[in-house]
Order: sequence, then C-alpha cells, then structure tokens
Amino acid sequence: MVTILYSPEFLNHETGPFHPESAARLSAIVAALQQMPEANYLNWRSPTPLTHRGPRAYILQCHSPAYLHQLQSLAQRGGGRLDPDTPVSPRSFEVALLAVNAWLDGVEQVWQRQEPAFVLARPPGHHALRDRGMGFCLLGNAAIAAHYALTQPGIERVMILDWDVHHGNGTEALVQGQAQIAYCSLHQFPAYPGTGRAEDCTDRILNLPLAPGSGRAEYHQAFEHQVLPFLKRFRPDLLIISAGYDANQADPLASMNLKPQDYGYFSQQLWDCIPHLLFGLEGGYDLAALGQSVVATLQPLLQNFGYTAGPS
Repeated sequence: MVTILYSPEFLNHETGPFHPESAARLSAIVAALQQMPEANYLNWRSPTPLTHRGPRAYILQCHSPAYLHQLQSLAQRGGGRLDPDTPVSPRSFEVALLAVNAWLDGVEQVWQRQEPAFVLARPPGHHALRDRGMGFCLLGNAAIAAHYALTQPGIERVMILDWDVHHGNGTEALVQGQAQIAYCSLHQFPAYPGTGRAEDCTDRILNLPLAPGSGRAEYHQAFEHQVLPFLKRFRPDLLIISAGYDANQADPLASMNLKPQDYGYFSQQLWDCIPHLLFGLEGGYDLAALGQSVVATLQPLLQNFGYTAGPS
C-alpha cells in the first residue's frame, strides 16, 4: 500500500483566477489516482485535524513568530499578497497549517507503517523562507517535516531530495547547518528564484543545476552519478521528496523536457536505495501532465509491494 494524505480543505487556499497554483491541480491529481489500475492499493487518509494537533510548535522550528503572526493577520483581514506571485486568501492560514499537519502525518505513516506515503496538499512550501513566503509558498513543509522527523525514535538522519524544476531556496535555508539533515536539488538554472548554483554546496547540501532544455538523459546522468552517491554517503533513515512536476515538457512555467514516466524511474531508483520514502507535492502546472506524473511516481512503489496491473 501507499498512503495518500489528502483533504478537500486544501482546495480552500484561493489564489484567484488564472493563477497557476490553483485548486484544480489537486483535483486533477485526485482524478488521475482514482482512475489508475492500482487505485484499490492506495490508502487514502485525512490529515490530523488542527483541533487534535496544533502544528505551531513545529512550524516555529523553521519560521519566526513574527512571520507566522503576519501570515495569520493577513488572512484574518481578508487576504492579500506576500509578493506579486504569492496570494493569501481568508482561509489560507488554516489551510497552510493543515498542510503542515499532513506532512507531519506523512512522516509518522512512513516510519511506523514502513510504507511510502504521498502528501497531496497545498499550498506548496519549498520557497518559503524563515521570515517570508514567496514563489507561491507560505510555509516550508518539507523542512518542517524533516525537523519533526528527528523527534521520532530511531530517526537520526533525514535527507530532502527536491526534484521540482525550481531550486528550493527556502528549504535549503531552513535546513542549512543542521548536521542531521541533508538537502539535494535538481533544478533548471538559470530560473526562478536565481539560487542553487553548483558552487553553493557543502557536505550536507548538493545543488545540481541543469540547463534549460534538459531531459531524460541529463536527469538520469545526474541521478546515477550524483544524487544516488550522495544519498548512499549520507545514509538517511528517512528520505523526503519535494515532488514538483514542473520539469515536464508540457509545463508552462519552465523549459525542461521530462515526460511523466521519467518520474517512475526516479521513484524506482530511490526505492532501491531506501524503503522509507515520503513524497510531498510542490509545483507542476500542466494539469494532465501533473496527474500522469504522480501516477507514474507511485506505480513502481505499488509494484514493489507485489501488485502488477493486468492488461488494460
């Protein structure tokens, strides 16, 4: 089984007409997952309600109290914008808190059930900095989840792999200097937000900028020669994947040439190295390619648990 952490509440973060990070993204993924041959092998779960677990203490490990207050106040006033790309609606703050809960639940699901999980939540998070949101992102979900994972008995090292087409500047900043957390990003460069140069690396940070137009060959080479050796050297107990799908050839916000099936290759390679995989949605803005890519990501994992789809 693969656990899917999802709530219709995630549709209530309203970004306005024509914004690429819309609720339609989740609806497209849900529809694609429900139609896949392996649909009966998905374990759909709702995130822990905010009344049962308030995630503020965990969020404050990564974000400042002043920023959290700013975000809450902006939503309570009816919404606004953190920057030209990053809207906040009246329900955005509570939806963002619920999204964090989903990521924290994902950590527990993977570690306790010994099965992969996919957090199907929004708003995304990998651009969010300690004191401000940006690039469609409000709270640093992956970084918060990584810090939370280190509170779980038996988890001593966590790695975040970010395959979104944009560098996760927020995630990198929120985990930098943490000896128990490593971060690796494959991303188009140059591109928004302009960070993630190859020289910006440490023993715990690996940035792999790829030229616009890169596709399967370039990504496979990076995976085989850099990502997997980095993963094997660090030997994490848990791998968190910031799963953005905007490196698809069909995506309108970038210039890469991946196909949905390439994400199945990624997940299979990771599964061969470590069984504790937590995926969480970041970008991806072509609805058809987005749904197909999430399906492709999960199919090798389901097949590794012994399910193989029959003839269609």
